[in-house]
Parts: sequence; structure tokens; C-alpha cells
Amino acid sequence: MKCCRVQLHRALSLGVLSVLCIGISVAAQADTPESLPMEDLKVFSEIFGKIKSDYVERVDDGELLKNAVRGMLNGLDPHSTYLEPEVYREVNIDTRGEFGGLGIEVTLDDNGLIRVVTPIDGTPADLAGILPGDLIVRLDEAPVKGMALDEAVNRMRGKPGTTIDLTIARKGAPKPIRITIERAVIHIDSVWAQLLEGHYAYARVAQFQSGTAASLRRELTRVKKEAGGTLDGLVLDLRNNPGGVLDGAVDVSDVFLRQGVIVSTRGRTEDSRITFNATPKDYLRGAAMVVLVNGGSASAAEIVAGALQDHDRAVILGTKTFGKGSVQTILPMHNGAALKLTTARYYTPNDRSIQARGIVPDVLTGDLAFADPGEASVVLREANLVGHLGQGATVEEPAGNVKASRTRRQDSDYEVRAALDLLKGINIARRYAD
Repeated sequence: MKCCRVQLHRALSLGVLSVLCIGISVAAQADTPESLPMEDLKVFSEIFGKIKSDYVERVDDGELLKNAVRGMLNGLDPHSTYLEPEVYREVNIDTRGEFGGLGIEVTLDDNGLIRVVTPIDGTPADLAGILPGDLIVRLDEAPVKGMALDEAVNRMRGKPGTTIDLTIARKGAPKPIRITIERAVIHIDSVWAQLLEGHYAYARVAQFQSGTAASLRRELTRVKKEAGGTLDGLVLDLRNNPGGVLDGAVDVSDVFLRQGVIVSTRGRTEDSRITFNATPKDYLRGAAMVVLVNGGSASAAEIVAGALQDHDRAVILGTKTFGKGSVQTILPMHNGAALKLTTARYYTPNDRSIQARGIVPDVLTGDLAFADPGEASVVLREANLVGHLGQGATVEEPAGNVKASRTRRQDSDYEVRAALDLLKGINIARRYAD
């Protein structure tokens, strides 16, 4: 679940910590709002010294300071974190759509466990049956409770072809489930589309990357040719889409909008206050749209849904989205590591912040299916996360396991069928209006 910007020219200095460690006093400017809290820093220095002298085992200075940094970030919000050099390299790969691991988006639960936001379509986690809302309680034989999120992610990553055992707790399951998953190099097929019937198309966006909009245009061009050159409507499926890069969401929104604000970001610094506007081209030329969302639709997916909803460009159908309305900026460090820091909230064109609230669909569907969908799972939203920004109530709802199948979607997916019927109804209403 990501909505981040990579910023290559800003760095955070940890010089304050090193100054404290060698006992050099720091002069604070008490008359400025950014002055250093000297008394608190003295306490930190004292604690550091006590650990060095009295702890039962000798502790490496670097490890102590690294843990201090992690503690600072963990106290901010669930999305700010310290990225070790190898993790930072993989994050850069992630945004291009290829990385090694299981293909699973996770976050930290308020009980100290790792909760699944969603498995990514077609990845080992998805094929192994991991569901949104699953709680990971063990990685191999290591208990997850108390483990830092980045450490858990590092354990799940590994050499392709190797395996890892995940022990998960699932709502409705009488006992924990143990699942063995083989790691793989994940090539994310972030977009695919098919013709539903007549001149109505379906497009699935699994994750937002830098090239997602270009892939979407190519897929729409292909299905438009299959339909004889025109499309009367599109079902855009963003269910269980964990997000991705901000630019990817902006570019996908711009595929369908002609003008106006797509999204704006606001933070404390000047470069965090940005407004993104649409360019005058709607790839569908005004054809009706329905966007499918659910509790696994997060971050960048919510930007797209919110922009299309506020501009009355699409009807949003499904269940309330995750509610991650913050932007993380990647700040490279001099040691090859990076700081992923929450630097802004994002706002929809109508100035709505969806942080810990989510996007409420125009048409609420609940848990709909043609037949028994199997075991339900708990939907995790931003409001469930420890230290989330803003206010929001803790909400848990059942959600089916939605997977991308390349058969006729309307025959096996109730919400796609409902969206198709809604598109037809919109076009009928337009004809009567004309």
C-alpha cells in the first residue's frame, strides 16, 4: 500500500545523535519554534549511556542508534519507516513493476501482528490463497508479534525458488492455517482488459506504477478495436488495489478527465504542496464509467476513485475503501539507506481528505456473490492502524476474495455484472435525456 514520491536531493542528518554520543553540547535557539528540546535530548543521551554501561550484553552503537531511529518513526504513523540499503534498492524496483518476494501488501496491526491488506493478482501469495485481512502470526518458526514491519517484510523477501511458511489467523477459521509459499521474481501485470459484451469493456488495474497509464491506454485501444472502434462504457476495477506511485494515479485519472484538479497534496514544506491538473483529453470521449472499489482499495486507487467521483465522471460501486490519504516521500541517506517519511495528506478535487475515512461508493453493494464466496475475511482500513493520521472509527467488514480471472467476468463476478447493468442503465437514461 504505497503512495509515495522519490526525492533524490533531500537528506536527513542524524548528527544530533552522534553529537550526544560523544558528549558535545549543542546550543539551542530557544526563541524559534524549531529549537531542539535539550532536556529531552539529555535524557536520551543518559539512557543511551546506561544501556552502554549496564545492559546485560554489549550492544553495538550503530544498532542502538538504528533502533532509536526506528522507534522515532514508529511513533509517527504506520507508514513512516527506515529503509535499509537493500530494502531501498528493492523499493526502487517495486515502482517499476518487478521485485522479488511473495507479492503481498501488508501493514502493522494494532496487536503487533502483520495484517494482509491484499495479495497482488497472480503472485505466489494470491495463488496460495492468502486473503485480505489475514493476520500473519509466524514467519517460518519466528513469532511476528513485536517484530518491526520492515523486518517482517525482509523475512518474506528472499531468493526466488526458496520457500517460506506463513502461519495465519483467519476470521472464521477454527485454528491457525499454515501455508507454504515459494518466493518468485514478481512481474506485476498491472493492467489488463477484456470486452464484456457489445461495446462494453472491463479493465483491471492491480497496482499503480509509473507506466500504468500507458499500459491502460494500450489495453483500451485493443478492446476498442475488438468492439468495432467504439466503447459505450467501461468498468474500471480497482478492488484490492493497494496503491502505488502518486504519478501513476494522476496519469490514470487523466486518461478519463478533460479538465480540473485531479488531486492536491498538502504538507508543511513548500515542495509538499502540489496540485495536479487534468489535460484536455478523455480517452473514452465521455463514455459511461463505473469504478469498482472495496476495503482493499487504498492510497493511489483512492485518488483515482475520488477524482472520478468528484468530477461526476464515473459512478463508484462497491464498499468503502481503505482510507489511506497520506503521501510518503523517499529521502535517500548518505549510507545508501533511505527514510520513508509521511510528508503530506492528499485531497480530492472537492477538497475532501479521505485519511482514515475512505471513499464512500455511490452504490453500496455489501458482500455480493452469485454463490458461496468461501471464507470471509476482515477488511483492514487506515483507521485500524496504530497512530494513523486524523480521526476515524475502527471498522471491520466481511469481504470476498476478489481475483482477476480472464473468463467472462460478468458471469462469475456479481459486482461486474451489477456494473455492466448500471452502464446500460446510464446509456438508456442519456438517450431519453437527449
